[in-house]
Amino acid sequence: MSIETEVQAVAEAFSLALLANDAPRIADHLTDAWVYVGPDGMVAKADLIEWIASGRLAHLTMDAAGPERTVATRDALLVTCRRTSTGTWEGEPYAADEWITDLWVRNGDTWRCAFSQKTPA
Repeated sequence: MSIETEVQAVAEAFSLALLANDAPRIADHLTDAWVYVGPDGMVAKADLIEWIASGRLAHLTMDAAGPERTVATRDALLVTCRRTSTGTWEGEPYAADEWITDLWVRNGDTWRCAFSQKTPA
């Protein structure tokens, strides 16, 4: 099985956890040092998990808006794609159209996301 196929399966499970707003399952897909970088700066894993667990952030939809581009090494895969999503932030609805880059790293016998960056499209 290729690295791309392995990570795709894990990334799909991660997306389902996000859409279910299941904080423990989301946390399982991230490395302890995971960080998200967006237009407002960096967000640590603990902050994201707390936002979701408390309901401050809720995901409703996430859809691909184009093909993925991947760059693979033996133990890492960089995935860049465009996605649209909807949800709520602090009770207010949002809609996003973003370029997303995720760095997936091999962690024992599975893959975990170590870094995510989003840029408005």
